[in-house]
Amino acid sequence: MRFLITAGPTREYLDPVRYLSNASTGRMGAALAEAAGRAGHRVTLVLGPVETPPPAVDDLLRVTSAREMFEAVEARLEACDALLAAAAVADYRPANPSPEKIRKGTGRLTLDLEPTPDILAEMGRRRRPGQVLVGFCLESEDLQARARAKLEAKGLDLVVANPPAAVGAARQDALLVRRDGACERLTGVTKADLAERILAVVARLADETSA
Repeated sequence: MRFLITAGPTREYLDPVRYLSNASTGRMGAALAEAAGRAGHRVTLVLGPVETPPPAVDDLLRVTSAREMFEAVEARLEACDALLAAAAVADYRPANPSPEKIRKGTGRLTLDLEPTPDILAEMGRRRRPGQVLVGFCLESEDLQARARAKLEAKGLDLVVANPPAAVGAARQDALLVRRDGACERLTGVTKADLAERILAVVARLADETSA
């Protein structure tokens, strides 16, 4: 199979030195890329700004912003068999980033934010028959219900739902919510173990799609 995987955070710059981002380490996407490579699949990894070295893949694309990640995924969607969107993409970006460093003042500073492109929703609309689309969500409450809502709203085949404690953790809990209504609960797994389980579900979904 040909896998297109996104990983890491994005950065949305306020000025040349400050940005909005999140705590994503990119380790989940890296684990997926490594597992897919070991299984003999072709892997394209679209990687946001992370501190750790990337895994060995067939095609590595480094991006910074949500717009850059959108364009990289958009250009490669047609050629992939499965899109695994593990990146923690910023939901908003500054509407009018400053070309110069914003100087500290004495009063309050108000930011005008606008939505970033919704990569998964758009790829869900553009997907061709036979492709498998996997999304990830991090929620502090109603994990299964919100994962199900994301799956249905964006036309996905599988959503991997994580609690906030999963960020940067060596072991984590997760829910695998499938389009057929099945929900698998995993407890205390490593990201490598979770990646192997996700790939097994993706392979099954791919078989069902092609049948």
